Order: sequence, then structure tokens, then C-alpha cells
Amino acid sequence: MQLTISSLHKRYPGVAALDGVDLDIRSGELVALLGPSGSGKTTLLRVIAGLLHADAGRVLFGENDATGLSLRERNVGFVFQHYALFRHMTVADNIAFGLRSRPRARRPDKASIARRVQELLQLVQLPEHGGRYPDQLSGGQKQRIALARALAIDPAVLLLDEPFGALDAKVRIELRRWLRKLHEQTGQTTLFVTHDQEEALELADRVVVMRAGKVEQVGTPDAIYRSPVSPYVFEFIGRANVLHGQVINGRFCAEGVLLDAGGVVDGPARLYARPHDVQWAEPGADTLSLQVRGVQRLGGRLTAEFALGGQALELETLDTGAVPLVPGEHVTVRVARYRVFPT
Repeated sequence: MQLTISSLHKRYPGVAALDGVDLDIRSGELVALLGPSGSGKTTLLRVIAGLLHADAGRVLFGENDATGLSLRERNVGFVFQHYALFRHMTVADNIAFGLRSRPRARRPDKASIARRVQELLQLVQLPEHGGRYPDQLSGGQKQRIALARALAIDPAVLLLDEPFGALDAKVRIELRRWLRKLHEQTGQTTLFVTHDQEEALELADRVVVMRAGKVEQVGTPDAIYRSPVSPYVFEFIGRANVLHGQVINGRFCAEGVLLDAGGVVDGPARLYARPHDVQWAEPGADTLSLQVRGVQRLGGRLTAEFALGGQALELETLDTGAVPLVPGEHVTVRVARYRVFPT
């Protein structure tokens, strides 16, 4: 199911939770809504679900305008961060709840519901758990059952609000991989909210980066990481070196650094570069001679910090031992990939 969001606005006293959001989600995509607290990502998910209504704008499911419809009328599957399973019901009854709650004319018969429940228990790899109660399940198992319940109604769109936020780190990693495989099996149009950059980059087909109620950038994980459109995205997604300087005659200048500014007009500016894009080099044009400030070696990776006047530059690479590093000594590096933004 294709999903189209057009000029969505939602205000609370003193704040614009959504400020003119436009978004197109292709049928079958797995899309992450990524941003810090207060960016509008959860509000957007709830407006799409029909749990909240926007002050202005439209929500289209395919060609159908769902803007004024309720959660049930939109036929969406919604998975809450803390599962929201009914503790007094068995796992099977939790999964069947949405089907049994349909109006009589659209409600499947008991045998059909039982078959659907068993299919979903197989799908989420918990085929023997139908007779258990939520309190008898682990956090990861509860999340799988919550997903099965959301899928039971054959939703037009599957929506997940911080689906792994209540789980410990190891279980989160396992469930991320499982959800990616599940999505490949079902082909379900899916949006999930997260503040975890690694989670978004690993799972999603596309990532929507949000800031203060607006969409800052939309793209594939690789495009978001390698080609951020703003300083905000550069710093929010992954680690970044940030150098403060000036653009003079088309060159970025700071603490002895002199690099092409990429078309940025003369004036105050910042240079952004990923630590892995700072590389060892032989002395020459566009290279830097820097003093080693600190070195960390861990798991075959090397991280080095260099003094750059009153600023610092960080390098990250495989630890081959090819370059001896002693704090206080000087080495030569080049910044292989960077972006300059005016300030």
C-alpha cells in the first residue's frame, strides 16, 4: 500500500509538533522515522495511524483519503513500544483480538481465525506459545506476539513505535535482524519510529530524518550517512569531525587547513568529515601535518586524535601497525571526503 503525506500540521501549546510534513512511502517499503525526542516522529506515526488528527494536511492510503478516518477504519497495524498485550488473554487470544473485534459481517469464522493465529505463530517463530500468557514470555517474545497481533488483520500499513526500545542491547540486535527478514517475507509497507541511528541504518530501505516537526532529509541509509544535506544530519547520523573556519576565495581555511570549499561562498564556515575519511598520506598538496594527541586500539580498530591548533581531528581505521603513533609526534594525513557548510 502506497502512503502519501501532504502538508501535515499539528500544534500543541507553544510548539509545532508537525510543521508542513510531506512524505511519499512506496508500497512494500520499510521506512524509519528517525530523530531525537521532540522531533515529531511519534506524532507523525500517530497521525498516520489515526490515533491523532492533524490540524491541517492529508493522509492518503493509495488513492483513498484517510485523513478523517479512525484507527479501525484505516485498517492499520500498530505496535507499541511496551507491547500493550492483554495480560488476561492467552497469546492466541491476543493475536486473534483484532479479527474477533470486527463487525459481524466482516468477522471470519472461528476455524478461519484459529488457522490465521497458527500461521502467524509460525511466522514469528513461536508455534508452541499460543496457550501461554504474556507474563510467561520474555521481552523479545512479547514483541514478536505484538507484531503477530498487528499483522493478523492484514493491515494496509504496519506502524511500529520504538519497537525495540524496551529491550536490552543483545535482544535488540537479534530482533532487528529478525524484523528485516520478516519484512522480506511479508512485503508489508512498514514505518517504524526510532531515535537509534544504527537501528535505522541497519533496518530501513529509506530513512526519514526529522527535526523540530520538519523532514530534514529522506534517503537510503547509505545516502543519509555519506551525503548529509545539513550540519544537523551530519552530526546526528554517525560520528563527525567538525572544524570551524572561514571560506576565503573559495578555499576553507582553519588552523593551517586549506581545502576546496565546494562552492560555498566566502565567510564563516564549518568543515565536516567522518573519522574514517581522514586517512594516512605522504606529504603533498592538500595534506596536513598533525600532532598526535591520543591513540586507542580496540578489536583491530585504531582511533587517533590529533591536535589542530585549538581544535581536534579524529581518524579511525584498521589497526595494521603500519604507522607508528606516539603522542606528541607528528604524522601526515589527508581528508579524503568532507563537506563544507556556511555558518
